[in-house]
Amino acid sequence: MDIRISPSTLHGHLDIPASKSCAHRAIIAAALADGTSTITGVTMSKDITATIEAMSALGAQFAVDGSTVTVRGISSVPAGKCSIDCNESGSTLRFVIPVAAVLGAEAEFIGRGRLPHRPIDIYTRELSKNGVNFLTSTMPYNITGRLRGGRYEIEGDVSSQFITGLLFALPLAQEDSEIVLTSHLESRPYVDITTDMLRGFGIEITETESGFFIPGGQKYRPHDCRVEGDYSQAAFFFVANAIGSDVEIGNLNKKSVQGDKKILEIIEKVCYNNSIKGFSADCSDIPDLVPILTVLAAYGSEKSVIFNAKRLKIKESDRLESAAALINSLGGNVSVTDDGLIIQPSGRLHGGVVDSYGDHRIVMAAAVAALGCDGDVVIKGAEAAEKSYPDFFTDYSNLGGKVNVINLE
Repeated sequence: MDIRISPSTLHGHLDIPASKSCAHRAIIAAALADGTSTITGVTMSKDITATIEAMSALGAQFAVDGSTVTVRGISSVPAGKCSIDCNESGSTLRFVIPVAAVLGAEAEFIGRGRLPHRPIDIYTRELSKNGVNFLTSTMPYNITGRLRGGRYEIEGDVSSQFITGLLFALPLAQEDSEIVLTSHLESRPYVDITTDMLRGFGIEITETESGFFIPGGQKYRPHDCRVEGDYSQAAFFFVANAIGSDVEIGNLNKKSVQGDKKILEIIEKVCYNNSIKGFSADCSDIPDLVPILTVLAAYGSEKSVIFNAKRLKIKESDRLESAAALINSLGGNVSVTDDGLIIQPSGRLHGGVVDSYGDHRIVMAAAVAALGCDGDVVIKGAEAAEKSYPDFFTDYSNLGGKVNVINLE
């Protein structure tokens, strides 16, 4: 689907959808509990559906009623091979592989888009040392065996998703476990979300000087919870406000441990006297903010630099290249470095055609960039927003955004 957006300003109140990161974690934890849990405030998307279906394949039972998900935890893993379709969700794949392994499931993991190209070598190396057999080295991944506790040496600068996956699984192993980080832990706030969620479901993790200690033989307890609003989605509207809109943003937890809450700090620091100053942003802990920070910088009056974002090359798109292409196609001036972006001031952005590269965050960033352009912006493949925020364009239009579908193919 291609859409055309005309320049406008957004006004009104918007309750931000539920945090996708928190929802993934709540669904998996509830599925591992012995009993029934109710999760409210869930925003259904393709990624969240993938996680629900993955845990269903392992034996959990789900009832979805609007934004409420009732979960009956796994009582026994289905006999025979489980087929687990992760769609395009890297979180689903990396969270569920060790979960399936600790349950002793014979499982096949499939996916589409760029997911088959996103690496899982940390798992093929470390899980293979601890009871798991990988029968294939490329997707579809086939595993047998049962994950044991023990020592896991994990690089902290590849993806925190591997650590989260192990934190879900290792409490269920009979033996105690230790995760030893062999490099600096990037995206640390996502691990904080995990440990915070696990605590609610009765799981205790101890942080050590070198990583984490996980006592074995633990049990997940049923737990009712509400998923808080998503700061990574709110960031699009905070930046819209920074370039001239006036949206009252609700459904956010001011005490949240979400790393993307940093968008508030960045905007407060660089937006004053009706202008946007240049900034330098270390995005090692906030990689999902890079596309919308690029838009913010493009409307700035000074040079901005984004760095420590090398891992974005293996997201739904190469987000360094696609974020730069987004702004450059609208008349901006962005260059790609080895680990980030340099954004030069260019005055106003103009209209143009933006390729989404099938990436939900590029679509939404482009829609925000279009608000202040001199002319219309066409976004190709805009349906990619459905991956994380299915109602994005409905909300955008309700706030006064001028959106027209020009191609349904």
